[in-house]
Amino acid sequence: MTNNKFSFGTFRKDFLSGVIVFLIALPLCLGIAQASHAPLFSGIVAGIVGGIVVGSFSGSHLSVTGPAAGLTAIVLAALGHMETFQMFLCSVMIAGALQLLFGFLKAGGIANYIPSSVIEGMLAGIGLTIIIKQVPDALGFVNNAAPFMEDADDGFLMNTLALAAHHIQEGALIISLIGLTVLAAWTTKPLKRLQLIPAGLVVVVVGTIINLIFSSSAPALVLDSSHLVKLPVSESLSGFFAQFTFPDFRGFTNVKVWETGIVIAAVASIETLLCIEATDKLDPMKRYTSTDRELKAQGIGNMVSGLLGGLPVTSVIVRSSANVNAGAKSKASTIVHGTLLLVCAASIPALLNMIPKAALAAILLFTGYKLCKPSFFVHMWKGGRTQFIPFIATTIGVVGIDLLKGVGIGLAISIFYLLRHNARISYFIQKKKNVNNDIRLILAQEVSFLNKASIKQTLSRLPENSRVMVDATQSEYIDFDVKDIIMDFYNNQAPEKGIDMTLVGFKETYIAQEQQMTPAEPVLTEA
Repeated sequence: MTNNKFSFGTFRKDFLSGVIVFLIALPLCLGIAQASHAPLFSGIVAGIVGGIVVGSFSGSHLSVTGPAAGLTAIVLAALGHMETFQMFLCSVMIAGALQLLFGFLKAGGIANYIPSSVIEGMLAGIGLTIIIKQVPDALGFVNNAAPFMEDADDGFLMNTLALAAHHIQEGALIISLIGLTVLAAWTTKPLKRLQLIPAGLVVVVVGTIINLIFSSSAPALVLDSSHLVKLPVSESLSGFFAQFTFPDFRGFTNVKVWETGIVIAAVASIETLLCIEATDKLDPMKRYTSTDRELKAQGIGNMVSGLLGGLPVTSVIVRSSANVNAGAKSKASTIVHGTLLLVCAASIPALLNMIPKAALAAILLFTGYKLCKPSFFVHMWKGGRTQFIPFIATTIGVVGIDLLKGVGIGLAISIFYLLRHNARISYFIQKKKNVNNDIRLILAQEVSFLNKASIKQTLSRLPENSRVMVDATQSEYIDFDVKDIIMDFYNNQAPEKGIDMTLVGFKETYIAQEQQMTPAEPVLTEA
């Protein structure tokens, strides 16, 4: 049983984890807003709401909510069709209301049908994607055409990596390498006493100090503003609150607004359920999150975000996995991260804008590696091809296309293996070693249309002049097509081949009277 009582030690870990997630979330919120062609502050609002509002209502202990790259294309397209950003905010509120309804309708149970091989593949794919997408920032390459993003939704861009490799900024490379060294060394025994301080926080502080040292002693290595966090700076507190935007409620009469809201609700809900399932797998305490409650929390969050001028939010795996790796114990960490976004964006934006992106990239590179360790691939390989193939297909799909399509590919392959397996276990054959060449076909508990082909083939191969019993006494359900095939063989083909056929346990009145076969020692084989 989980201990929910307050303890200073737990809160200290949650607070420090919240600081790390805040530092990672800040540039992500801004980058996603920039990629969506939305006001930059709308990304900050979404992060604040995702942390404080969703964090308060959510039942998840470790997941983090905020603006997600998976919704960028939807937001970008919607803003291109709507008159104003304020009208788009109505779509966000509609999406939230629908998600709240989904929660009350208990639609969150769909997450229970996602195979673990697909979830593991999604995590590995996200890990590889994090590494791929953070390499440019770690090397100091600024690509204005591909803003700082989080998820795999804009695909695998080899051109970006090739360009980054030819445009290395030495200062950024030094900061990222030092950051990775700190992260790797922080878990070793010699530094055990220092592990009370999160390694990610040390990386951010050290990276910032190194860049300040560069500015005074090595100007060629100093990182300019394009390599640093970019938070909007207000001259006063009133100017900060003036950045909040309210929706144009006339949008509720616009069909396009409703269409966009429905699409956002569907995509955001799927991404949230996938993230919650993955985060629960990462939880060292193996706690379970109510997906219905999570949909309700996300719905409330999106309604509030839309009302205050924020982008739509979902549960996001990169920030969630960073939260786990930072040592968070409860959802207090995500509330802390949202609170820090609010307080720091209002009070010390200029100080936060001194943080190098290379330092944050080092943290995310290390997080990505922990999600896709080679040992995970070896473990799935040992599980057999029915586990490995959906796993590797999901991984490649997430990296090469996007998260939802990658998961869809993995699910399709898993369903294929499931159907093939079910088609093979529709019946058992007992062949009795006696002069009459007796054969007994024992049908499974459920025989669906998927078993039609194999049963038809087996009947056609029955030897002439044999005695055959088809036993349905264990069957609760037999598909009509299967019964039709059996009856056709019983009435037509069996007499032509001299087969003495008996049908046992079928509930229909047209089935022949049950008979007993000569006892003998059976040889059991699976069809």
